[in-house]
Amino acid sequence: MKKNAIGLYAAVTVALMVWGFYLAVFVAPNDAMQGEIFRIFYYHVPSWAVAFTFFAVSFIGSVGYLATRHNHPGRAQIFDALALSGAEVAVVFCTVGLTTGPIWGRRAWGIWWTWDPRLTTTLVLWLIYVSYLLLRRFAAGPQMQTLAAVLGIFGALDVPIVYMSTRWWATQHPAPVFFGAPGSGMAWPMLRVFFWNLGAWFAWGLMVLVIRYRVERHRQKIAECEAEAALHEA
Repeated sequence: MKKNAIGLYAAVTVALMVWGFYLAVFVAPNDAMQGEIFRIFYYHVPSWAVAFTFFAVSFIGSVGYLATRHNHPGRAQIFDALALSGAEVAVVFCTVGLTTGPIWGRRAWGIWWTWDPRLTTTLVLWLIYVSYLLLRRFAAGPQMQTLAAVLGIFGALDVPIVYMSTRWWATQHPAPVFFGAPGSGMAWPMLRVFFWNLGAWFAWGLMVLVIRYRVERHRQKIAECEAEAALHEA
């Protein structure tokens, strides 16, 4: 993206976030059972949708790196940058989800946390990818990227478990709003607000992903130049 395009995209994204906030706080009706606390849904669910999407991006990048690291090292670095960028963005949104969930739970359940299957598997997912980022940050050596890719793939296997946990086990977590039991769903005034916020969060996540990917690619090129310079000096 050129600078002007990035600036325009950022402005549109901020406008979407502001509009989504306005709809969620001032326009959407209260839930008949939960009241005002239901409004956190417009941030909690989109954050998980974006997190799962970018965990998938990281998974694709990790698989691509392992598949190309020997025969196409240049392409492998592109996949590696995508895997790292996707993981970083996904962890941020996963953290938002793990924060907003207990805020709702404190009001609805009277406690901040319960070792419910959905919450437990989600915490495991978050810990795996935090470990992935720590590995990327502090480990060194030629095998670091390979180990990180394997860990990223392992972490991604927990995503469908998290998603299906409310269907596989009896959980305290609310039943799925979408694709759940017959009769589940949202009224259109709420659904419209949800889709606006979902689009705003996806736009924000994509913007951060692109910027982070460009930064990582720039770092890779600098590292390659430094390695070539050291080789010539030797």
